Amino acid sequence: MVPTQNRWRITGDYFENCNCDVVCPCLASVNAPMTARPTQGACEVAFAFHIEAGSYGDLSLDGLNAALIARTPGAMAAGDWTVALYVDERGDTDQRDALQAIFSGSAGGIMGHFSPLISTVLGVKAVPISFQKEGRRRGVEIPGLMHMGVQAVPNVAPDPIMAANLHPFNLEGVALAVCEDGSTWADYGMHWDNSGKNGHYAPISWSNA
Repeated sequence: MVPTQNRWRITGDYFENCNCDVVCPCLASVNAPMTARPTQGACEVAFAFHIEAGSYGDLSLDGLNAALIARTPGAMAAGDWTVALYVDERGDTDQRDALQAIFSGSAGGIMGHFSPLISTVLGVKAVPISFQKEGRRRGVEIPGLMHMGVQAVPNVAPDPIMAANLHPFNLEGVALAVCEDGSTWADYGMHWDNSGKNGHYAPISWSNA
C-alpha cells in the first residue's frame, strides 16, 4: 500500500451522470451546497476519470483511468453515501493503490472533502476501463459493469453551456450534459439506467498541495 501522505497531482478529464432530471438541483442548491433534494429522491451518480498526466510521489499515473459510483438516500450533503471504486487494471500494484488513495479521498485533495460523507464502501476493483473523449461527448466502458456516455446539452453556440463557480471538480465551469440512451451500471446486486438524465463534464487539475 502506498503511503497516503504523499504529494500528488493530476490533470485530465472527467464526466459524471446522475439520475436527476436535467439540470440537477444539487448543482445550485438554494440554501447551501449539495443540500437540494435529488429529483428522484435518492441520488445515483457515476463518475469517470482520465489522467492525462499525473504523479503520486515519484510514481507516474500518466494515462490511467478510474471510475466511482455513489448512492445517497437523500441530499448529498446529508451523507450516508454508499460508494464503489474501480481502478485501471493496467496500473501496477502501487499505481492502483495510488488511484485508490486519490479517488477514495484518503490522500486528501478534492475527494477528501467528500470522504466524511461516506458510510458504506461496497468494494474496490481493478478492471479494464476505457475512457472516451471526442468533441462534446464523453464516455466510459467497463466490460460487463458500466457503459455510460454523456453529450453536451444542445445549444445554438459552438461551445457547450457551462455552469461556473458551482461545481467543486472545476470551479471555472462544467459543461451541462445529458446521458445517452443505454447508459447503465450493474454491480453489487444493483442496476442503474440513467438514460436521458443529468450529466456534466470538464477538465480537471487536482492536487493535495
